[in-house]
Amino acid sequence: MHPLFEHWQAWLTALVVLGTLAALLFVHRAPDMVMIGGVVLLMAAGVISPEEALKGMANEGMITVAALFVVAAAVERTGALSAVVDRALGRPTSLPAAQFRTMVAPGVISAFMNNTPVVALMVPAIRDWAKKHRFSVSKLLMPMNCAVVLGGLCTLIGTSTNIVVSGQVAERRGRPFEMFDITPLGVPLFIAGLAYLMVASRWLLKDRRPPMSRSDDPRQYSLEMLVEAGSPLVGRTIEEAGLRHLDGLFLMEIERGGHVIAAVTPKERLEAGDRLVFVGVLDSVVELQKIRGLRPATDQVFKLDDPRSERRLVEAVVSRTCPLVGSTIRAGQFRSTYDAVVIAAARDGERLHMKIGDIVLQPGDTLLLEASPGFMERQRSNRHFYLVSEVNDSAPPRHDRAWIACTVLLAMVLAAALDLVPMVAAALLAAGAVVATRCISSSEARRSIEWDSLLLIAASFGLARAMEKTGLAETVAHATISAAGDNPHLLLVALYLVAMVFTELMSNNAAAVLTFPIAWQTATDLELNPVPFVMAITVAASCGFATPMGYQTNLMIYGPGGYKFSDYVRFGGPLNLLVMAITVLLAPLIWPFR
Repeated sequence: MHPLFEHWQAWLTALVVLGTLAALLFVHRAPDMVMIGGVVLLMAAGVISPEEALKGMANEGMITVAALFVVAAAVERTGALSAVVDRALGRPTSLPAAQFRTMVAPGVISAFMNNTPVVALMVPAIRDWAKKHRFSVSKLLMPMNCAVVLGGLCTLIGTSTNIVVSGQVAERRGRPFEMFDITPLGVPLFIAGLAYLMVASRWLLKDRRPPMSRSDDPRQYSLEMLVEAGSPLVGRTIEEAGLRHLDGLFLMEIERGGHVIAAVTPKERLEAGDRLVFVGVLDSVVELQKIRGLRPATDQVFKLDDPRSERRLVEAVVSRTCPLVGSTIRAGQFRSTYDAVVIAAARDGERLHMKIGDIVLQPGDTLLLEASPGFMERQRSNRHFYLVSEVNDSAPPRHDRAWIACTVLLAMVLAAALDLVPMVAAALLAAGAVVATRCISSSEARRSIEWDSLLLIAASFGLARAMEKTGLAETVAHATISAAGDNPHLLLVALYLVAMVFTELMSNNAAAVLTFPIAWQTATDLELNPVPFVMAITVAASCGFATPMGYQTNLMIYGPGGYKFSDYVRFGGPLNLLVMAITVLLAPLIWPFR
């Protein structure tokens, strides 16, 4: 290929990369579509081939993340994750306390478990926990993600980048890094990072709470729930059972043995057979359905043939042509007519002060139904209802399969940590196992995958390949290092900056692979100890907090947290500089240049 053409390709790649970043920062478009657009331009110009553009779709990192979404959804679907998280995180009284709890435990765990599955598991758990305790999830997910990445720097197995770099070190000096070689640098970075996250999140991290919270829902339902015999709630107080501070939901009264306890105190202890009357909005009712040991108290529910774990909540608005208008739900035999049970009802946005079976149906009544999955298909075009819509994420947890999901998760972690199988194989086997054991259905598994995040990851590999193929990455690296001269401290800063910029624009492992040989050769030529340089690029390649593409876990929180590209720049940029300052200061002290 003519050198001039190669030069032209490098310039085009630089323009496309800069244009893509600018679009992500200033243009309100879906980030995965923006990134794919940049890759398509480079492919159309012949900079990369179609195979290179699409190679990211088969990348094992992307496939691992997809499988981990399924495993995390299965653990969540069985209710195991929420139970563990509720106990571990407790009931903090302030946002700083909530942030501290969601950072420390995951950060410590990530030192001994690859940080990608840690984030995959924590995202849905923290999202539900934040809703329950009325915290903005955007204030929790990004600090948690940063803490997990920093925690992964404390041991060799914490991140895939550490392992990749260790393998390259083994090729050159005959032995890899030991398990805790990076710990003297990783622990100070983790502690300093936690301090920054606690302080900076107050001013630099915006609250991305949606404009209408679920407590703003105008519809209010009255719902009766029964405390089952053998329920873990029996003998616990209302407060201990977590039924007091429910967002958008109020425990109005308890019916026990024919007597009504109207003013329910937090110290009231639950008994088997208690009927709990709640008043609240739809999303809160959905959360109530997931509490182990509670089930709808209406007698109709026991006549449904489908297992409860397969049922769904459906909202239906009664029309004027419904044959049951003017009849009570009980007399009209609603369950027999529609193969669904009414568990709550609202009229004109207000709850109805009567038993479900005694409600006389009127046109416009909004009914909350528990029905089999086939109900939607049967009734969607039925003129008996104005509107029929399934409530998202309303299936009751499969509590009886929680132990299976937890066992599969533990086996996956141990298999990957002990190098019995590669991480991608462990994740795929675990995903297959949770589907095969019916911890999660195949349709739920497909829905659990964040496809926009995966497309973003895949497209980032295309841009990285273009930078590498055209020589743009190598040119930038050598120019930066040449400017530093022979001063080892300046060289350390230059190498760190190069690796940091690369990891923000491409994958963390690609950044490490590109900069490692430059760092090793530079240290060898100057007769310096290469270890501080290697440790610096290891940290820099993992700590890309300023863009969503900087690390694959950054992409995993992008959608669930409701973040914008600017949030990463504003909050993660200073953290990048803090980590760099500490690394270039401590690395030569821990591993001297000579």
